[in-house]
Amino acid sequence: MQHTDILYKYFTEFTPHQQEQWQQLEGLYKEWNEKINVISRKDIDQLYLHHVLHSLSVAKFVSIKPGSKVLDAGTGGGFPGIPLAILFPDVHFHLVDATGKKIKVVQAIAQSVGLKNVTAQHTRAETLEGAYDFIVSRAVAPLQTLYNWTRHLLSLKQINAIPNGWLVLKGGDLNIEIRDLKKKSLLTPVSDYFDESYFQEKYIVYF
Repeated sequence: MQHTDILYKYFTEFTPHQQEQWQQLEGLYKEWNEKINVISRKDIDQLYLHHVLHSLSVAKFVSIKPGSKVLDAGTGGGFPGIPLAILFPDVHFHLVDATGKKIKVVQAIAQSVGLKNVTAQHTRAETLEGAYDFIVSRAVAPLQTLYNWTRHLLSLKQINAIPNGWLVLKGGDLNIEIRDLKKKSLLTPVSDYFDESYFQEKYIVYF
């Protein structure tokens, strides 16, 4: 069984180009992770389950329309931005992180797999300018903090099936964070989409 098989369990309509891109990710991340640690060493062998498939849970929640612009705030090693950019080639993804080394890895991997819909920038989200349909993030900061950093970046123009907003991948007990957010939010268990035990107590927070 190939490591990428877990993706085909839940997504069936990849183009040949996308199939090739998925295959390339493992070698690229292992190579770069030796130089710059963007994924924990013990986790790298679970790249497709713990990082790629987890990122793609966003796509189960909403199919992002072509022409949309998405910001990945605090992208780290490129999650969820790079997997989502492979899945949605007609959506533009801007990946930002305050750590320059991580952005170097993201830029190299995006270029190596031929992602023409990805830009990456070494910056803090709170200093960024622009307008985005969705802001995605994975385990970067408390929800209220993330909202404060990025609230000026949400586009007022609506083109998707759900209103523009934040799609945040978080784990554990989120009751306090959601209470502190003081915004109406929707909590969706990732286990609604994927049945592996890894996804227990992992959520998509939409607000």
